[in-house]
Amino acid sequence: MYTFWRILLFVAALGAGYLLGLRSWLLVLVAAVVAFAVSYLALGGPRDSAARWLAEKEQRRKDGSAKHDVDTDYEDGLMDRESADDRRGGAENSEREA
Repeated sequence: MYTFWRILLFVAALGAGYLLGLRSWLLVLVAAVVAFAVSYLALGGPRDSAARWLAEKEQRRKDGSAKHDVDTDYEDGLMDRESADDRRGGAENSEREA
């Protein structure tokens, strides 16, 4: 959500600058500075929440406690079965050749 609000502030600053008569690179530069200043002052709570979420995600990754989703478990199971089938198929083929 934080990124959405930052982009929205930038677009609003672009629009306001355009209406005020700014054009070309000056419009983009002023809009970026205005959006930065407003987001720094107004979005402290969402910024802290986003930083906390990222820190927790990094900590889970370091701890190795990242939660596996159902798709990952399903795909892992398929791969395990395929490799087991390949090993069994390889053993059967070598017995046939002998």
